[in-house]
Amino acid sequence: MLPESGNYVELYKTGELQAILEEILPNLEHCQLCPRKCGINRSKERGVCQQSDQSMLTNVVVHTGEEPPLIEGTGAGAVFFSGCPMKCVYCQNFAFSQLNNGEVYTSEQLADAFLRLQDKGVCNIDLVTPTPHLVSIIRALIIAVPKGLHLPIVYNTSSYENVDILRKIEGVVDVYLADIRYTDDTLGLKYSGVQGYWTHTKRAIREMFRQVGARRLIIRHLVLPNGLSGTEEAMAFVAEELSTNVNVSLMSQYFPVFKALGKEELSRKITAGEYDEAVKIMEAYGLFNGWVQDF
Repeated sequence: MLPESGNYVELYKTGELQAILEEILPNLEHCQLCPRKCGINRSKERGVCQQSDQSMLTNVVVHTGEEPPLIEGTGAGAVFFSGCPMKCVYCQNFAFSQLNNGEVYTSEQLADAFLRLQDKGVCNIDLVTPTPHLVSIIRALIIAVPKGLHLPIVYNTSSYENVDILRKIEGVVDVYLADIRYTDDTLGLKYSGVQGYWTHTKRAIREMFRQVGARRLIIRHLVLPNGLSGTEEAMAFVAEELSTNVNVSLMSQYFPVFKALGKEELSRKITAGEYDEAVKIMEAYGLFNGWVQDF
């Protein structure tokens, strides 16, 4: 799944990576990076994602908890960015995704962080919630490539993405690690505070698939209690609109935290029966490339 070297290295050599930076740079003055398209000037104010014109990170670690192809060697080189365009009531990372804990990094410091991870023997740079930080990320890659950075890029996303932005960064990402949280826009609004989650997610994942194909797209689907994650429609979308060769990671680890504790329908873990039913749905659609978890 992972190439030996990230495609951005070649883009750097041809000057295309600099051109990509210039394409997305206006988002610091009039931000359109996510589907909210808030239009703020990032140097003067902050949108829902709470980010400025600098990147903010909460952790840079060797991570062994991702899917098997992403943790070869010592593991994935995970860069956990602060902030998020979504406001999921059950987010396990709420301390930095919503409370915005973290430290500000310059692009030079971010480049150094990438290089330190590479020195530790990781097999990729795993960008967790990268969208609000794309300008800083591209700047950091431009700084780091001449210093030897070559690891492939994993784009770890909720899939609430602006397709126009994904097209602008085409070629930078080697593997998309993309969630399907819900298959109902009303649930996206109710539990994650965003308009049109499923509508935007389908468009975004179609674009990811166009860019990298089935081999380098992983769809993560967290099974929620009471059928809220819409597994049937999610698996139908993957199998019928993309390919049965797409890698699906069916996750059983939901547990109620943060604001989910105050919502009856989300205030418990899933049952073995709920997860077994999700596995059967996935298999019924012929989606055998991927992973299920021990319950």
